[in-house]
Amino acid sequence: MSGASSTSKPLVQAPLEALKRHFGHDGFLDGQERVVSEIVAGRDGLVVMPTGGGKSLCYQLPALCFEGVTLVVSPLIALMKDQVDALVEKGIPATLINSTVPWEEQRERLHGMRNGAYKLVYVAPERFRAESFLRALDGVEVSLFAVDEAHCLSQWGHDFRPDYMRLGRALEAVGRPQCVALTATATPVVREDILKVLGLREPFEVVSGFSRPNLSLAITAVDKKAQKLARVREVVGAHRTGIVYCATRRKVEEVSETLASWGMKAIAYHGGMSDTEREEAQEVFLQRKADVAVATNAFGMGIDRADVRFVIHYEVPGSIEAYYQEAGRAGRDGESAVCELLFNYADTRTQEFFIEGANPGAQAIRDIYRYLLDEADDEHEVQRSIEDITEGAGLKNGMAVGSALATLVRSGYIERFDVPGKRLRGTRLKRPDVFPEAIELDEGALEEKERRDREKLKAMVEMCYARSCRQQWILEYFGEEDAGTCGCCDVCRDDGGDEREATDEEHLIVRKALSGVARMSRRRSTGWEGRFGRGKVVMMLLGSRSQEVVAAGLDKLSTYGLLREQGSGYLNGLFRALTEAGLIRVETGEYPLITLSERGERVMQGSRNYRLAWPDRGQPAGGAVELEDRGFDPGLYSALRELRSRLAKAAGVPPYVVFSNRTLEALARYQPRDLEEGLAVPGVGEVKAQRYLRSFLDAIRDWSQCRG
Repeated sequence: MSGASSTSKPLVQAPLEALKRHFGHDGFLDGQERVVSEIVAGRDGLVVMPTGGGKSLCYQLPALCFEGVTLVVSPLIALMKDQVDALVEKGIPATLINSTVPWEEQRERLHGMRNGAYKLVYVAPERFRAESFLRALDGVEVSLFAVDEAHCLSQWGHDFRPDYMRLGRALEAVGRPQCVALTATATPVVREDILKVLGLREPFEVVSGFSRPNLSLAITAVDKKAQKLARVREVVGAHRTGIVYCATRRKVEEVSETLASWGMKAIAYHGGMSDTEREEAQEVFLQRKADVAVATNAFGMGIDRADVRFVIHYEVPGSIEAYYQEAGRAGRDGESAVCELLFNYADTRTQEFFIEGANPGAQAIRDIYRYLLDEADDEHEVQRSIEDITEGAGLKNGMAVGSALATLVRSGYIERFDVPGKRLRGTRLKRPDVFPEAIELDEGALEEKERRDREKLKAMVEMCYARSCRQQWILEYFGEEDAGTCGCCDVCRDDGGDEREATDEEHLIVRKALSGVARMSRRRSTGWEGRFGRGKVVMMLLGSRSQEVVAAGLDKLSTYGLLREQGSGYLNGLFRALTEAGLIRVETGEYPLITLSERGERVMQGSRNYRLAWPDRGQPAGGAVELEDRGFDPGLYSALRELRSRLAKAAGVPPYVVFSNRTLEALARYQPRDLEEGLAVPGVGEVKAQRYLRSFLDAIRDWSQCRG
């Protein structure tokens, strides 16, 4: 086998030439060009690029430029097949090797690899367990080793898979070729782990922005099952096409049956189904014969549709990484989509159960090993189900047994094998002379992994309770500094600014924004007709080089990049305000397309007859009075929120029209005692002071008196 050094190697064609010839594109998307340049220069690398950002092209294109074959490690059989089918349709020689392919067919494909019949070969990670497979790769010129979903190899990631841990050794076995690892979600700790496990040599690192400006994230507190189902019905009814994630198989069946009883076409998808059942369910959804997929969030789905308009999390996920990756399946066509998490703290018990299952203690591992020693036959083999081992070892959590067995496999004490003719995996003792008390376990690492898993769940719960911008919170979690607000999550929507007339500068921004809408609409004799959703319009005005913008030719419009200095958070908030003010009209149908209203056209042409609830630019307001910071009082804040709700309901307006969340937080912190101090609080203006401030001052005084 021939390996690739981290130096430049001869190319059979230039990247731009291959991009045009095989993929039909004239230019790269955001972030792609640098990655491709680094790879064709022969360097190892780590690429973190959000879902829908064109990650696959980053290794597919260099594969066509190199001599030899590119091996792509991919964990999902369904997605592997989709990738190969798409490449073959483009005339690119590609194939796959996984458990669905008979050994004889695998041998033929390996022979084709040696003879140069393929440029890309997708391989399931478990194939690298077998020494016979590694030996069969002898004579194959591997020019690039691409590890997709690379977060799976980190024990600190949200989807750790033990088979990925073998990839470092597999790299050595195939001659240590050039290697690139790719993932959509990875914290700094996980990125460090990827570099270490794969042993990447002087790697480049490219971490693209995680922001998904077309997604409207929301977290809704629910107390009862009836509230959950009612909200599911509202979201599905409003947006039609989407995914409902559930934490357990039982919930998947329950929710999918409920949707069916409502007359909605839905498929169920979880790990308890057979391969055939899952494949059939997936095809029904992909062929648009069903509108909703209900699936476990603990199972790799392989369900991918570009027009997913919503993602609902029926229970709280176990980590921010899992939540954001799953939410990212919505709106991959660049159009607006909603992502709603139905939060009940009691649901964290399910995630606690999963954490216990994923982190058996050292004593539990030794108890399972003792049971295997006692049950082994003369060949040192045990053919028992997970349920049998769970009961025999005196444990309660079957998941913990699977995790313990994986630890014993990695430590070299056992190996697992398929039992012929049965849906059962057997266990073979590799060191039967070692007693349970003598097995060597890194107990510190086991404890650290459990601690980190619990920290991930804690961070997820903290975000559910937080009243800051959802996307900003997530971006900062992934290490992005100075992340701005998104303008379209539930917190940002609830935190609208005062409704007022525009300044000269704001009026110009509004006219530019409406001009962008006009350029992306059709003018009919009956009025304007929308062609694109808000997501694409905002990206066009920001000058994005995303695939959706470039492929639609929107980068050629005269309004392209016209408002790039405003930022996505402000523009999303502005477009929401323009819609609420009736300047933009949303057309219902398969996609939520936007266009100009008659009033919006007049404003675009210069009319100033409008008022907006302007989005916040983060600039504090306030009077000349110096306020004393008394410390934020969460109890007072809750009382003020309740007061705001009552006043808003009585006035027939949204809560933020009374006071924004940020203003309520300031009132709960500064606790003004009179009108003069109240006017000095950021967000309290003369008009609102006259309408509402007295009620809030009374509430603050009563609260202070009750607290002594």
